[in-house]
Amino acid sequence: MVAPEGRSRFEVADVVRAYGDDYRRAHHSSGAQEAVLTHIGECRTAALGGHLDECDSCGHQRIAYNSCRDRHCPKCQNTARAKWITERLERLLPIPYFHVVFTIPDELNPLALRNKKAVFKIIFAAASQALLTIARDGKHLGAQVGFTMVLHTWGQNLLFHPHVHCVVTGGGLSSDRTRWIAAREKYLLPVKVLGKLFRGKFLAMLDQAYRDGELDLAGSTAEVSDPETWRRLKDSLYKKDWVVFAKPPFGSAEQVFNYLGRYTHRIAISNHRIVDFADGKVTFSWKDYADDCKKKLMTLDAAEFLRRFLLHVLPSGFVRIRHYGLCASSNVNTKLVTARRLLKPSADAATPSRPEPESTELPSWWERFLEQTGIDVMACPSCKAGRMHRQRSFSPVEIALLAERMAAPKVDSS
Repeated sequence: MVAPEGRSRFEVADVVRAYGDDYRRAHHSSGAQEAVLTHIGECRTAALGGHLDECDSCGHQRIAYNSCRDRHCPKCQNTARAKWITERLERLLPIPYFHVVFTIPDELNPLALRNKKAVFKIIFAAASQALLTIARDGKHLGAQVGFTMVLHTWGQNLLFHPHVHCVVTGGGLSSDRTRWIAAREKYLLPVKVLGKLFRGKFLAMLDQAYRDGELDLAGSTAEVSDPETWRRLKDSLYKKDWVVFAKPPFGSAEQVFNYLGRYTHRIAISNHRIVDFADGKVTFSWKDYADDCKKKLMTLDAAEFLRRFLLHVLPSGFVRIRHYGLCASSNVNTKLVTARRLLKPSADAATPSRPEPESTELPSWWERFLEQTGIDVMACPSCKAGRMHRQRSFSPVEIALLAERMAAPKVDSS
């Protein structure tokens, strides 16, 4: 298989187009999953229309097909990520930030898979409350922190593994808003205490949803519809240590959201991890965290690959990036401003500050993409010196006809 210019050799879209129908015959798809299959299959093809770009130096022309903009599409995330990072940099404080991860036990995966919206909502609520509560406790930090949380639902092998990544301020605002209380250099909060509180809050909220009849208990979860079985499951989960993992602080403020940006718009698998696609099988790279993070290859039948990929389609309208504490929208123009003012005199000189923009004009999507990836998508692929400029947009029918004309061999009339 030969890849078109500017794309990975193998893509999720290739698997969808070749084996999407096989998957549909073997598995029942939800409306959201079917929409994702359709969007990825059509992304950057004539089906969505497109436009004609022309170089301002050599006149080279190329057709650019429109993107599907689905948040599950591997090809549509880089631009969204660059835009998001640019906006979030405005809210950074000149302090260290910590990375904290909350994970629920595997025993809850069937229940979470069947009740995505309810369980994901509980993960956000329990993890955020645990962080805010322990941080406010005078025995620990004694301050209100700020953080951004991002939901991921996959492991490296594409199986269902719900967890949230949190980037947390290395300190917080005192209750009277007169002081900034800094965390220790390499220590934020006790992860074992966080794990216990997260476990307690999560199971209390889940049990309330169970008693209120808000959970779908059928199929693989039918067994826990029996109250006694549900009680035994809860008891066993209360006895487990729930995993909360904290990494050392980032080196600089700018690294925070550049790092987090790799999480905010990440999907279950990116195209560059697919190393082979042939004879109905997909081979992709993965890190085996249980084996000292060794990089390995996994091969799946195409239909199974798509089944695993579609496990991670989010409920329609579900927000997977959320902000809490000082970073909550209600506090951005109040408490966060106060925190920045308190930190300004004592800002770490080793933390580089961002230069003030020379212009109030927002950078274009491709300028943000260039800044974040180093890839200039508007550079002319022919002369390498000029820049490509959009000439005209076309409907799906028009762009298909134009592509045929541009691909047709030139006839020498001399």
